[in-house]
Amino acid sequence: MSEIAAKAPIRPRRRLIVSRLVPYLLLQALIVIATILGLRLLQPSDPEDFALSGFSLREDGAARAVTLPHFTSSRYSLADPPLYTGAFTYRRGDAASGWSVFLPRFSNAVEVAVNGIVVLDSRRDGNANRPDRNTPQTALIPASLLREGSNEITVRLFVWGPLKGFLDTVYVGPDAALRPAFETRTLLFVTLPVVFSAWQSILAVILAIMWLMRRREPVYGVLAAAMVLGVVQAFVPPPVPPATTSRLAAVLLASAPTESALIVVFALLFFGWRWPRYGALLFVPGIVVFAVGLVGGPPLPRILFLVLGIPMVGICLLLMASITATQVVRRQDAASFTLGCAVTIVLTCWVHDMLSAFEIVTNERTFVSRLSYSAMLVAIGPGLTWRFARALNQVDSFAGQLVARVREAEERLKASFAREEERARAAALANERTRLMRDLHDGLGGQLVSIVALSERGHEGATITDAARAALKDLRLVIDSMDDIGGDLMLALGSWRERAAMQLRPHDIALDWRVATPQGLPLHPELRPWHVIQIVRILDEAVTNAVKHAQARNIAVTIETLDDRQGQYGVINIADDGRGFALAGDGTSQTARGLRNMRSRAARCGAAFELNSDSSGTRVRLQLPQVFPDSDAAAG
Repeated sequence: MSEIAAKAPIRPRRRLIVSRLVPYLLLQALIVIATILGLRLLQPSDPEDFALSGFSLREDGAARAVTLPHFTSSRYSLADPPLYTGAFTYRRGDAASGWSVFLPRFSNAVEVAVNGIVVLDSRRDGNANRPDRNTPQTALIPASLLREGSNEITVRLFVWGPLKGFLDTVYVGPDAALRPAFETRTLLFVTLPVVFSAWQSILAVILAIMWLMRRREPVYGVLAAAMVLGVVQAFVPPPVPPATTSRLAAVLLASAPTESALIVVFALLFFGWRWPRYGALLFVPGIVVFAVGLVGGPPLPRILFLVLGIPMVGICLLLMASITATQVVRRQDAASFTLGCAVTIVLTCWVHDMLSAFEIVTNERTFVSRLSYSAMLVAIGPGLTWRFARALNQVDSFAGQLVARVREAEERLKASFAREEERARAAALANERTRLMRDLHDGLGGQLVSIVALSERGHEGATITDAARAALKDLRLVIDSMDDIGGDLMLALGSWRERAAMQLRPHDIALDWRVATPQGLPLHPELRPWHVIQIVRILDEAVTNAVKHAQARNIAVTIETLDDRQGQYGVINIADDGRGFALAGDGTSQTARGLRNMRSRAARCGAAFELNSDSSGTRVRLQLPQVFPDSDAAAG
């Protein structure tokens, strides 16, 4: 039962594969048939009325009659090329225009002479001597060379392999009758490939830019490299023997299998497949042809290209067909379907060219795989560009959605920030209220308690009056500290100076106020009222100690701003000329408690407090912080 259950899901999957694969293969068969018919129908119609097919061929020291089209028996014949000799009839009244000779196809190069005078030499045009170009040639015959009646025409065929030489039917007649056939062939086999190659070069630049913009997608760079190789084959003229520039020929011959291998790499990357373990072997034939072409003679790389390069192109096309068919079965997407149809067309053209190259098709040698290959690349290029544009549109759409969501989040953050700011403001107000209550309790509350106690004990009015004045002084201090001084502590110290002078005047103590630096103290935007209260109370405590205990006659207050490596900071110094006092070690005396309170208040503000006392007087130094703390945590 378990085996039956395991096999059950496999059958529907096989049925799905067959249901997708069979229609796809039938469609590819129809495409093959349509391509073959198209190749037959698109063959240019030459003017058969002016065809010369009967020639006498002199080759390898022997002469024989042949009928064009004809394949030579030799693959290499540069020193003693085959010589075709024929005749045509000319009558001056046949045409008003000049006459010309028209050669639709040949390989590799021809030299045409009329009545012993050369009128055409294809070796002057490097692109005309490549078998895969199908380049036609025509030349006007000077009227002075034509004789009434029979005229001789000779065609010398230069062959440098590795394929046998081929000469198609030769046409001689009025130029007006031959020119349309020549222009048609030129359009199909010269102009159209140039147009495709120009498109390839433009698309190669576009794809290279796309790859530079999106390095994580190498599919664009691989296709751009393949297109560049195709452009090199199209626009770089090959060397014409007996030239010895075999290195350029090696580059051109190696580019075809390398380009095919790059197209396979492109297909794997395009469909998201994993690179196979032995995938680098696809580039071996191109590397071998190139390496041998650099060190070997001219015939050797051409032979290797015939043995290794051309089969590798076919293998790569078969791999492409397998990859696209598998992708169609898996996903049935438009990209794999279109690419599969294009590969089928190119593969059909490649088989047609192989039949022509190996003389299985004996009446022609028209190579069309390069033209179809370029057309496939040009078709892939816009598809990739469309894919890139669609990805950009998706990115733009996502970016628009992201911007809208960011705006919504920003509005929510603004509302949340407003709420948090309101909460922080309420918390700060509560903290200030708490500090104010504490300061009132510590200062004014204590004074009021003293007044009540003194009144209950029946003390004299002067003592109660002094306690009331102290309470009133503390209340004024709290009220003044609540003023907005904009971070300028000098304003608060100015008010304190007036109160200190009034306090010292009844005791005949002089107050020497000195500001050592022009700016006084630095500005502190972070200064809060509770900071001001702590500093002023430290100063009050210092002055009160001088009045009550030191018996001083002068009190000097010095204010200055100092600099260090970290920035500016303020310093307040208070010195009296009293008798000083000894610091109690047990910390239980009133003086010790007062000093402890002064140090605690300084620590709460983040200030450094120093006190020195001897027989010459008492000196208090308060070093303010560069930045006041925002909480009492500094008290430690």
